[in-house]
Amino acid sequence: MSKTSIRLAVDIGGTFTDLVLHLGEHFVSSKVLTTQDAPERGVLEGAQLVLKQAGISPADLDLVVHGTTLATNALIERKGARTALVTTQGFRDSLEIAYEHRFEQYDIYMERPEPLVPRPLRFEVPERVAADGTVLLELDESAVERLADRLVQEGVQAVAVCFLHSYQNHAHEQRAREIIARRIPSSVIAISSEVCPEIREYERTSTTVANAYVLPVMESYLRRLEQGFRDLGSTAPLLLIMSSGGITTIDTARRFPIRLVESGPAGGAVMALTVAAQNGIDKALSFDMGGTTAKITLIDDLRPQQSRHFEIARAARFVKGSGIPVRIPVIDMVEIGAGGGSIARTDLLGRITVGPDSAGSMPGPAAYGRGGTMPTVTDADLLLGWLDPKGFAGGHIDLSPDASRKAIDETISAKIGLDHDRSAYGITELVTETMASAARVHAVENGKDMAGRTMIAFGGAAPLHAARLAQKIGVSRVLIPVGAGVGSAHGFLQAPISYEVVRTRVMSLREYVPTAVAELFASMRTEAESVVRVGAPSAELHEERIAYMRYRGQGHEVRVPVPPAALESGGSDALHQAFEAVYQALYGRTIPRLDVEAVSWTLSLAERRRLPERDEPPAKQPAPMPQGKRALLDPCSGVEVQAALYARDLLKPGAPVPGPAVITEAETSTLVPSGFVAAINRAGHIVIERTA
Repeated sequence: MSKTSIRLAVDIGGTFTDLVLHLGEHFVSSKVLTTQDAPERGVLEGAQLVLKQAGISPADLDLVVHGTTLATNALIERKGARTALVTTQGFRDSLEIAYEHRFEQYDIYMERPEPLVPRPLRFEVPERVAADGTVLLELDESAVERLADRLVQEGVQAVAVCFLHSYQNHAHEQRAREIIARRIPSSVIAISSEVCPEIREYERTSTTVANAYVLPVMESYLRRLEQGFRDLGSTAPLLLIMSSGGITTIDTARRFPIRLVESGPAGGAVMALTVAAQNGIDKALSFDMGGTTAKITLIDDLRPQQSRHFEIARAARFVKGSGIPVRIPVIDMVEIGAGGGSIARTDLLGRITVGPDSAGSMPGPAAYGRGGTMPTVTDADLLLGWLDPKGFAGGHIDLSPDASRKAIDETISAKIGLDHDRSAYGITELVTETMASAARVHAVENGKDMAGRTMIAFGGAAPLHAARLAQKIGVSRVLIPVGAGVGSAHGFLQAPISYEVVRTRVMSLREYVPTAVAELFASMRTEAESVVRVGAPSAELHEERIAYMRYRGQGHEVRVPVPPAALESGGSDALHQAFEAVYQALYGRTIPRLDVEAVSWTLSLAERRRLPERDEPPAKQPAPMPQGKRALLDPCSGVEVQAALYARDLLKPGAPVPGPAVITEAETSTLVPSGFVAAINRAGHIVIERTA
């Protein structure tokens, strides 16, 4: 086996750290508990574990691809750096004024998220640039020099510089950074014209502040992780997965850590895309349920939904507008506080509630025996017979049904008058309905429906809940990929090296100049290629151009792919037709005789990915003999049944497994309820189809 075939993927989640070691056509995987106090320790311990299982040394590694929740957690838990904001005189409070409107209009107790930078650390300097980039007031450099001294006195650890209209003219921001860098390292100074060179002052400021806030945290972590692998004897390059589903270099990740906030879930969507191609699925629903959250993504025509807007740390978890907005390339997904570790309790009306808070890895669910006393979804799954107490997480964790029973009895059953089995069933039904509701809303918001979709389910908890979720949302086919328990980590190794550049240039189609747009894209291509070529020096590259467009007077834009004809003579007609096609698909109509304008332009550059060819279905085989039976509560009928047990690695392609049944493997178990039948296809994926 060649050394170039040995690659390690690591995904740090809220509860587990997943590792997948690819050895050519084979892989070794493992799940270890996330070490919250020092995340790199869990990564390095897990790496040693899978390398030992494979019988190779760290020196044999050729590549390490990593995704982490560290930046996200620092923002949610407010554990980032002491950050200052430097802005144009008169605009220090824009960060706190935000959108002005209320996300909960009638809630008199509504609380907005506190700004990451408190008012005493928000500073102003005299300067002013007009919306067209013209300098109205030169930067007062002496004021910046005095401010730099003040920042040192205040013990500032990171600085965000965000001047008005710097997306049109960045000269003042760059000069301010040069002056401040005489007193504070430039590596912890973020300027908005590099982090988010887009129109809309509040989002640009919020994104730049969030980037600065996590700069020292991520730099320190990545340095410790790099050194840890070196100490193990590995010289493999370390690459990072971004929220867009692409991979970038560690140097870029250090400069723009805000682009890593949804790295783990993005890897899962990449894996789901590959599986969809392999199985000829045009309309898919990616369902990733881990220990802390569940993530749902729509994939149409082998393209996941994309966005440039994301909210972190929502004050009201499911309410749009209640979080910290960041404008970054991201795979558009809905994230729900519904994972195996989500805590169940009752409210004042005696109703069961689940999440959004999670028991995490420490203390974890009550069944873990690590000090947790509150019941979780995992505890409910265990009591219902869906989990093997001795085979959880590859046998690394023994689960205690007695501890789960006690937690559910004391917290749920004693308050609502149901026995522990019915209480546990209530927990699983509620968490599944929460996910189903989120999936329905997400589809409607994107102008999509569930009809004809195949659910691709992965993550440690998803295969247990996928069939029941599919039944609730009207999906009749579920696919559980190979390595589903560590699906996001598999996706990391399928993701391309990529980078996206954005520019704001407001342009009416009545005044559209194709040559100017072509020159703009050419300069963006140069910037993107300078990043991509570091990680992919000789790869064939794929370029995608997007315009964010609207009818004149509207406040929000739609994402429009720019056709090649738009860069040629008469290109305004081609771009107008592309805009109306997207607008019609989203809103069911267009508005005649109204001027159309483009606001922002993006260019993404990525290694050209070769998606796998579609596999032919296997020939039908006789039904296999089960390895045993287990009493469990069937989620679709709500009654106790005797379910057949099968080991996934012993099933032959094409052999039907009728429900109720449980298919077991190292990192997860797949529940096949009554009314469903499962079979392994040629690629080794489990295909579950509804029969009733």
